[in-house]
Amino acid sequence: MPSYANRYISSLTRETYALILAGGRGSRLHELTNWRAKPAVYFGGKHRIIDFPLSNCINSGIRRVGIATQYKSHSLIRHVNRAWGHFKKELGESVEILPASQRYGDEWYCGTADAVFQNMDIIRHELPKYVMILSGDHVYRMDYGGLLAKHLETGADMTVCCIEVPCEEAADTFGVMTVDEEKRVRRFDEKPAAPSSIPGKPGTCLASMGNYVFNTEFLFEQLKKDAENEGSGRDFGHDIIPAIIEEHNVFAFPFRDPGHEGQPYWRDVGTLDSFWEANMELVMPEPQLDLYDPTWPIWTYQEQLPPAKFIFDNDERRGMAVDSTVSGGCIISGSVVRKSLLFSNVHIRSYCEIEESVILPGAIIQRNCRIRRAIIDRGCEIPAGVEIGFDRKADEENGFRVSKKGIVLVTRDMLTELAKKLERQERDKKQLA
Repeated sequence: MPSYANRYISSLTRETYALILAGGRGSRLHELTNWRAKPAVYFGGKHRIIDFPLSNCINSGIRRVGIATQYKSHSLIRHVNRAWGHFKKELGESVEILPASQRYGDEWYCGTADAVFQNMDIIRHELPKYVMILSGDHVYRMDYGGLLAKHLETGADMTVCCIEVPCEEAADTFGVMTVDEEKRVRRFDEKPAAPSSIPGKPGTCLASMGNYVFNTEFLFEQLKKDAENEGSGRDFGHDIIPAIIEEHNVFAFPFRDPGHEGQPYWRDVGTLDSFWEANMELVMPEPQLDLYDPTWPIWTYQEQLPPAKFIFDNDERRGMAVDSTVSGGCIISGSVVRKSLLFSNVHIRSYCEIEESVILPGAIIQRNCRIRRAIIDRGCEIPAGVEIGFDRKADEENGFRVSKKGIVLVTRDMLTELAKKLERQERDKKQLA
């Protein structure tokens, strides 16, 4: 649980502008991000991934937030308008969407640093002392007050928020830092194939969370220099940080959860397996990510829906859910759901068995289906009698995507292709007859 003692709220947070980078595609999620950006992906029964950094900002007292969008942003923009559009600019608070709009030059956002560079005039208009740059596609709870306080206390020009992760997990995925005893960054490698271990902790490295704090004028100076460098990739991890660590004060801020020993909760749900696993963690009796904590709520938009409903109670068909999370508007009619997470308005018809599955909003499961270790995308209608997750070869032949760990992704487009395939097979049978 985030700490509320010794928080630097009044001056530091009021003088900070947060920019959330939310334009990423999330290609490793495959068809799950065909029609939405990764920060707009559903998570945890009611939320979108973007709700976590936004809630962290609001709960930390940072009330001026910009969201840089780009890739297939309609779903994300619609959600942000509905969930976060109530802030009053005249009260010094706002959550604004900043789409790529070629404010400097003829190109769209060309990297994380360029996404900030192209919005410098908007940030400057807010007159902040500090700019906090946040990744929009990670799931965690964090009080940013401690990060801002440490940035001020160390006299840093830039502070990089980091977390300890296994080297194997960080390889080719995260930026990795080497720091001295004072946590000053001495080396930064962007997505190295063989990350350097922390001294005394073999197999563990210090990985960047993609969250940074800058002194505003220093940030603008570095962005302008980077924009003038024709060979730059316009990226913080690949270009900005390596260029400044020798001559400027760049410090690391290790993310800690004061309420728990060991590693704090932080998930990069960037693959189908990690997305499924992170959602499955939430149906455990005591998950590390506590969405029920009233002192640090994760805010979101949700429709006004009736309560979840479970109907029929006899030996042949019994509507029930065990070790599961079931959201509003769901109807489980004479079927059994075990160790699964159901988003809003999911309807499961009779005689179905659902196990260890993540079912996104508005999905309909027709009668006599068996589904195991699957992700069912929003609005899917699973035909009666279909089995998913029991036979890898059959799932692949049906056009579903199966991950390395055997998690099956089903989308509406896949079901459309499956329906065409079944129609062709039925037509061929009639012709042969």
